[in-house]
Amino acid sequence: MNIFVIGSGGREHAIVWKLAKSNKIDKIYCAPGNAGIAEIAQCVDISATDINKLVEFVKNNPIDLTVVGMDDPLMLGIVDTFEKEGLKIFGPRQNAAIIEGSKIFSKELMKKYNIPTAEYAVIEDVVSAKEYINNCEYPVVIKADGLALGKGVLICNTLEEAKEAINTIMIDKKFGDAGNKIVIEEFLTGPEVSVLSFCDGENIIPMVSAQDHKRALDGDKGLNTGGMGTFSPSKYYTEEIHKECIKTIFTPSIKAMKREGRPFRGIMFFGLMLTDKGPKLLEYNARFGDPEAQVVLPRLKTDLVEIFEYAIEGRLNEINIEWDNKATVCVVLASGGYPVKYDKGYEIKGLEIQKQKEDIIVFHAGTKKENNKIVTNGGRVLGITAIGNDINEAREKAYNAVKEVDFSNKHFRSDIGIK
Repeated sequence: MNIFVIGSGGREHAIVWKLAKSNKIDKIYCAPGNAGIAEIAQCVDISATDINKLVEFVKNNPIDLTVVGMDDPLMLGIVDTFEKEGLKIFGPRQNAAIIEGSKIFSKELMKKYNIPTAEYAVIEDVVSAKEYINNCEYPVVIKADGLALGKGVLICNTLEEAKEAINTIMIDKKFGDAGNKIVIEEFLTGPEVSVLSFCDGENIIPMVSAQDHKRALDGDKGLNTGGMGTFSPSKYYTEEIHKECIKTIFTPSIKAMKREGRPFRGIMFFGLMLTDKGPKLLEYNARFGDPEAQVVLPRLKTDLVEIFEYAIEGRLNEINIEWDNKATVCVVLASGGYPVKYDKGYEIKGLEIQKQKEDIIVFHAGTKKENNKIVTNGGRVLGITAIGNDINEAREKAYNAVKEVDFSNKHFRSDIGIK
């Protein structure tokens, strides 16, 4: 069969890489893709948000299944459009993708169905926001309601920082219309863990755990980013906690969406905080995490194509999904200045030697091919993923590879996997 993947980041490279290992696959297309994806799939020069052109491409080519990696096309209703055209696609419909598209919707859903989460308030204007923060205990968390490339969550340690955050989101419109409304939330403490899951609208199968590093600098300092690295599994996410999450968070979430008339079929991502009062849900995403996909998918032993097919058919209860017991660590190589201002077009060296290593996978994100050379083309450039018997071994392998892959103004954290 032929598969079409929508997106251009490290997450999409990981999806394409895993799909390419299936003996069911004849050919993979990807729009728009990147230089790494182009080595194993045919890249198509169509924007991930140009839904009409994507539909047209699928209709004019022998494609059996489309897989959506990115959040933006999901929020724009790509799944609904494809289904109306009779085209097979994996991902949540627009009315289900809202769990990521609106922080307010997701918090209200958690409250309605007693899913444990932080206390919060929904604020719709600047005056109300500034009145509210006068009575808060600090630190607090201020979130833009809509999509903000993973950067719309601001932790404020003081009243002054909270005022600045409100100005940034609601007045300066740093995140555009995503900041028309905000959520002001209780600050929770504890290890933060990511658990992705396969869903078919009725059944939910959680994947292995991962931990992300969001801040740009070592020691979780600096600005929030889309993710500077991740590892799997989390040492904090025990079997006991897993069972509690299934009972209080995962199963209630899939049931809640069905009851709301928004059955969720696709990848549901749970951002968890393991507090001293038990696990609490910070947020949902409606797709694979990036860079979580780069450490979770290499541990997947079951054919990913089969899982997608069972999910689409509503039969996830009939499949046994298996995982490798080994550990994975992904270190993101970013452009200097990310997540604010950075340059592009620098040649990347040292990639070829990594292809000879069985336990190293280089996932491309912000890359492109130019004059027969692979050059930087974004903030997060590469994800160096290593597989080891434990986190420490995987870390050592990953950072050895990081030394060998180079480009001008290369920036990375040196503490990925130490949490």
